[in-house]
Amino acid sequence: MNDYSSAEERLSRLWAPWRVEYIRHSRKKECVLCTAPAEGDDESTLIVHRGKWNFILMNAFPYSPGHLMIAPFRHTADLDGITREESNEHYELVKLGVSLLRMATHPDGFNVGLNLGRVAGAGLDQHLHTHIVPRWLGDTNFMPVLSNTRVMSEALHSMYGRLREVLPHGIKEARAD
Repeated sequence: MNDYSSAEERLSRLWAPWRVEYIRHSRKKECVLCTAPAEGDDESTLIVHRGKWNFILMNAFPYSPGHLMIAPFRHTADLDGITREESNEHYELVKLGVSLLRMATHPDGFNVGLNLGRVAGAGLDQHLHTHIVPRWLGDTNFMPVLSNTRVMSEALHSMYGRLREVLPHGIKEARAD
């Protein structure tokens, strides 16, 4: 029997070594929403689809499996400053992203939105982007409450493959509208 003599000894530890990549990434000065499309390797940067003015990419540090972001290629944080073409395509790619997630993951619902400014929760506050977060009944389990931890049920590249697999059908469906 172990007699814990201090609060530290009674603490449980939940190791999350993959979080160090998020910490290192957040210290970088360059904008990932600018550098990812410039790299030209869509699979390694998790870019699911490129439009003319915007692109769809998976969030590398997701809130749930399949968490997507839609961003303009042009570096701007100004929602009022994007052109009509950028705005129209942005919304069309939001619709496409929802459609792809429906086909690939069959969620019960979605959170879709913008975080404009750091105070509003934007981690990338200098580059406009819209989040699409698939949700399932019961997906808000005890882990965030007890240990400030999210449980990811599928690896990023596995989800990337499933989204790319349904992409042709999703584009065809979107164009039929």
